[in-house]
Amino acid sequence: MYLEIVTPEASLVQGEVTSVSVPGTDGAFQMLENHAAIVSTLGAGEVKFVGQPKIAEAFKSKFTQKDGAWHLSINSGTVQMVDNKVIVLAD
Repeated sequence: MYLEIVTPEASLVQGEVTSVSVPGTDGAFQMLENHAAIVSTLGAGEVKFVGQPKIAEAFKSKFTQKDGAWHLSINSGTVQMVDNKVIVLAD
């Protein structure tokens, strides 16, 4: 599936991943390929994804990698998944 993470500064991530976990306001949840369409608000926490998408060079310092997954801390945001495309609008 395709992941894009966008902040007010720039598009941070674009590319193929196998899973995405986000901190939903009602609890964290994970999306895998062919997940049902969803739109949700996000709270403070970590967006985690597995895969090798392109991470914008200027923002690589915002990401950590552990246990085979990339991690990005966010304060809030929204996520949408439709047709195997996940878009995270993060703050």
